Amino acid sequence: MKDLFKGFADFKMDVLKEVGNIGAGNAATALSRLLDKPIDMAVPKVQMLPFDAIADKVGGAENIVLAVFFRVEGEAPGNLFFILTPEAAKKLLHRLAAIEISDDESFSEMEWSAISEIGNILAGSYLSSLADFTRLSMNPTVPAVAMDMAGAILSYGLLQFGEMGNDALLIDTTFIEGQHEVEGQFFLIPDPESFDQIFSALGVPAEHD
Repeated sequence: MKDLFKGFADFKMDVLKEVGNIGAGNAATALSRLLDKPIDMAVPKVQMLPFDAIADKVGGAENIVLAVFFRVEGEAPGNLFFILTPEAAKKLLHRLAAIEISDDESFSEMEWSAISEIGNILAGSYLSSLADFTRLSMNPTVPAVAMDMAGAILSYGLLQFGEMGNDALLIDTTFIEGQHEVEGQFFLIPDPESFDQIFSALGVPAEHD
């Protein structure tokens, strides 16, 4: 029976990895069109982790990060964070989007807007892939962008939308343009009942978690 449970767990991760792969391909295509240059994305690393472990994955609760935050609405609601370091965000804007960036650590209105639009494209690509697999409706809200300590950003999400699910899906994302690479991380945090909804739609009974 233990092997059976492990089999279902492996199947779930295989599905989520496939979603990550397809989402990365769709996101690369969308970004290439937006920026009018070839953009590739490395095969993403996909894993499940507890909500409490998110801050550690981005350098610790006190580490300053830039985050694009979405509420996911539809049949499997949840929350979505695209998190990257301020340095990676500047590199993304300068190397990939060819935007003139300020020398200091602050972000101009144009830079905020560009990061928001890139995050919006990525979120839409990954959610569309998951929706195609599950045939469930999942749509991101208008993004919010913030730069703060990782712990504060996650707490903001909790304050805005109440208790989040215990589990998060991490998709490590690496943009590639020529010799330049920029890394960021996606965290999809379905509401408590949404993971069951997602896997039920895939024909995986919830009791086999």
